[in-house]
Amino acid sequence: MRIAVIDIGTNSTRLLLADVAADGSITELARRSEVTRLGVGVDSTGVLSDEAMERVFATLADYSAMIDELGGADQRRAVLTSATRDAANGAQFTAEVAERFSLDASAIPGEREAQLSFLGATSGRDPGDGDRIVVVDIGGGSTELIIGHGRAVGFHVSTQLGVVRQSERHIAHDPPTDAEISELRGEIDEVLSEAVPQSEREHVKTLVAVAGTATSMAAIDLELEPYDPLAVHGHRVSLERCREIADRMASLPEAERREVAGLHPDRAPTILAGTQILVRVMEAFGLDEVEVSEHDILYGVALDAALGSQ
Repeated sequence: MRIAVIDIGTNSTRLLLADVAADGSITELARRSEVTRLGVGVDSTGVLSDEAMERVFATLADYSAMIDELGGADQRRAVLTSATRDAANGAQFTAEVAERFSLDASAIPGEREAQLSFLGATSGRDPGDGDRIVVVDIGGGSTELIIGHGRAVGFHVSTQLGVVRQSERHIAHDPPTDAEISELRGEIDEVLSEAVPQSEREHVKTLVAVAGTATSMAAIDLELEPYDPLAVHGHRVSLERCREIADRMASLPEAERREVAGLHPDRAPTILAGTQILVRVMEAFGLDEVEVSEHDILYGVALDAALGSQ
């Protein structure tokens, strides 16, 4: 079955067009990502701005044309996450997305987002692996943490940590001051401490990170120019190296972050907060490396759509 999935997030709008076989294997036909910054200002204003929505609409028009050019899809799904959940006009925006672009669109709860991220992240792993893993999905407005083994989720939580949200709350200078970084780290630690009990962190053997912060971390570590998803997928980055990258991002003004090898320039404004969140998650779980995965919520939605309809 051919599935088109669009993830309309707080920071980016992404497309996956793929064939999903009966055994759950996925063959990608197209994958795109655009930084559309839908959630800019939502943390303070409570609404999606007209300018931000128009950026998403323009990207969706391009994606719809691409889907049609490649022969269409049996199902066209769109999931909208943190910014849309939080915004007073989120339901209206979701309805317009569905109507204008013929999408089965829904603003999904954080818990559902977590489950779909885990499904995607574990899609290529051995289902018989009994080790406990934590999947971390760092988004623009929320971060999901899902603990499980094989295909089974044991614990999941959606937190109010996000690269756009925390950047707007804490970073006022370019580059940030030491006090701003300290305040950012303090909030991250506080949220993680309250969200994930110590009993759930114990015995976790592997941390798998998905989405833009994690893939950027891998690409920076590898100094990829241009970006290569095959090199990124499965790449492991040590905690020490992640700390080095996070410290480097915090020390550079945005203009210089845009020149960093491996980092897409559009992610320069928010990568600072993202790397801090990832490092603090690794420290909270006592893990000394992260495995980066290209298999994320896009894969999860594709599998859910295809296999759920059989």
